[in-house]
Amino acid sequence: MASERTSRPEVTVREMELDDLAPVYHLGERLFTCDLYPFLYRTWDEWEVVGHYNTDPEFSLVAEVGDALAGFIIGTLISKASWTYGYIVWLGVDRAFHSTGVAQKLYDKLVERMVEAGARYLIADTDPSNTAALKFFGKKGFKEEREHVVLSLNLSRNERYRAVLEKHGNGHGEAELKKSKRSSASLKKGKEKPLCGATILEPEF
Repeated sequence: MASERTSRPEVTVREMELDDLAPVYHLGERLFTCDLYPFLYRTWDEWEVVGHYNTDPEFSLVAEVGDALAGFIIGTLISKASWTYGYIVWLGVDRAFHSTGVAQKLYDKLVERMVEAGARYLIADTDPSNTAALKFFGKKGFKEEREHVVLSLNLSRNERYRAVLEKHGNGHGEAELKKSKRSSASLKKGKEKPLCGATILEPEF
């Protein structure tokens, strides 16, 4: 065990840059898979990266080992009445760098920045089956307050809504067209995500 710790690679954490957007998005695609984390899979898309990069650049961080992208963390601040919450939205580590302290360094840097910005309370959520994330945050002192349930309905398989979908071109109405025009070719390149997610971590204990 001691030899494993001394052989850990040098990890650099920095703010996300424009050239990181596509690699971060594709790393998330590899991590938040439908079979492992269906909720994370459905909610992860390019706008989760681009949107936070544009609005919360100081809370969008990447970790590098040499020239390789080892992981990322994305967060935001939420102000409610007299409280300021730090919300850890996404945390992902490339499987090649599991158990190397990448998640720890990303977490520490993000929390430091959130505290400097006024956060006095931290929130994180994840898929209930993501035991590694639950253990990681539990070790940090997070408490599991409640389990939330996400319900889904495939409208194309429901007779009641199928006619509505056909009327609107299978659901590709004006809002979808606007979204598709905003899509970055460098991230999506025309590939649609299949229907079947924010946090996946390596076990570091």
